Amino acid sequence: MFEIFSNIEFTPFLLSFKLAFVTTLILFCVSLPLAWALSQSRSRFKPIFEAITALPIVLPPSVLGFYILYALSFNSPVGAFLDEYFGVKLVFNFAGLVVASCFYSLPFMVQPLQSGFEGLSKSMLEASYISGKGKIKTMLKVALPNIKPSLMTAVIVTFAHTVGEFGVVLMVGGSIPNETKVASVAIYEMVEIMDYTSAHIYSAIMVGISFLVLMSVYIFNGKHNKYIGGVS
Repeated sequence: MFEIFSNIEFTPFLLSFKLAFVTTLILFCVSLPLAWALSQSRSRFKPIFEAITALPIVLPPSVLGFYILYALSFNSPVGAFLDEYFGVKLVFNFAGLVVASCFYSLPFMVQPLQSGFEGLSKSMLEASYISGKGKIKTMLKVALPNIKPSLMTAVIVTFAHTVGEFGVVLMVGGSIPNETKVASVAIYEMVEIMDYTSAHIYSAIMVGISFLVLMSVYIFNGKHNKYIGGVS
């Protein structure tokens, strides 16, 4: 059994975890004010912004990956501008994977946070405004501490979702060892060369990680609900 594991290259998993960590951190910083703005908005254009935010859920990864690849390539104005003026290349490297992952996992961070904010008591927020706190302080000091289950769900599910990405990362990053070859891409290549033993091991690890992540979310939310019930 140990001989089988000794032949497994774990660098793709380390890359997947690194990608998931960086993506989750960036998305938290971006999604927090976005989710807050959407939750507090009464604009008639709100459904349009919500639909744009949720697009990655319904779009095929190959479609999303293609447009991201084109946008970051030298053939697009954005890609050409970044390369010419900053020397930044965002195709077939780790930085490109981060950009693609942020687009792909955006709704998994925004939607739980927005749902948590929308579930808060309006009187609590109004009391914060009356006491002199602005919108930013209210979001950080009042709203955020009161949506811990939603916050935990957003962070953990975004991390897990990024670890399991395949189509988008393959389109934008390809399969460059130690650079863009994440675990999901490695499994795909193992199946292609019919190395089913390694594919089984990699896949079993991914299943285990996904199960533990989801179980931790349910355990945390369950304990939080019991605590709230006991307090009330």
